[in-house]
Amino acid sequence: MQSLDRWNYYLYRNAWRFDGLPHEEQKLSIESYTNLLRDGGLFVRNTYDFDCEKETGFWYLIKDSFTSLEEMPSKKKLKIKKALSLFDFQLVDKKVLYDNGFVNHYDNSLTLHHEKNKQDFMDDFFYYLEQENCEYWACFTKDTHEFAGFAINYVSDNACDYKITCILPKYQANALHTYYGLFYAMNGYYLGQRHFKYVTDGSRTITEHSGIQDYLIQNFNFRKAYCQLEIHYQWWMKIAVRMLYPFRNIIKSPRVKAVLNMEAMRRGEK
Repeated sequence: MQSLDRWNYYLYRNAWRFDGLPHEEQKLSIESYTNLLRDGGLFVRNTYDFDCEKETGFWYLIKDSFTSLEEMPSKKKLKIKKALSLFDFQLVDKKVLYDNGFVNHYDNSLTLHHEKNKQDFMDDFFYYLEQENCEYWACFTKDTHEFAGFAINYVSDNACDYKITCILPKYQANALHTYYGLFYAMNGYYLGQRHFKYVTDGSRTITEHSGIQDYLIQNFNFRKAYCQLEIHYQWWMKIAVRMLYPFRNIIKSPRVKAVLNMEAMRRGEK
């Protein structure tokens, strides 16, 4: 990842993306996205008019009020209580994530909450460990104090983006309900204690292979905050997208299909 601080955008996998919370991003001027594309990349993704009243093809998944245990249905309440009885969820220094050998424990089953392959996941892991404004959570077993998982969250302007949430495979069993405990603890801290405007688990997934959005909607009352999406392509990329778009449902390449899916979202056709 390369940063371009003066515009608060960074280049990631040949795409320029905003480096901040979604409510902070504004509609880019022609001069701004032209300057970004002059420095490389295939396109600029620009979202704005965050949490607008109009239903659009793109959204961020957010929660803007804390739901206490007393307000939850009994089944969800029991799952959260079970997790809290077995694990401690706490803010830690990022050194804890380094020291617990996460890289050596990596397993593909950790991709439950991500649409990334192993290399992309690890790139993100190390990238966010070095960024300012990030906070780090760790999950430990109460009986043996074993490291069971972690979260990396970006915090700015009284809002929080859950960048990475990860429970190690050994502790992902349904009976442990570890993810319930982790999300409940973080929601309680950011929304209940610090009274943030909202927390988000990111934007609509381009590949739509991740199950996290449905999980958070069903279990923690997250909602879709719709926004406007514009994509500014390199001139030749724009031609390629226009030519390939009619064939988007039969194209097999995951990366090409992802770009065409995003174009369909921009057009409101997906």
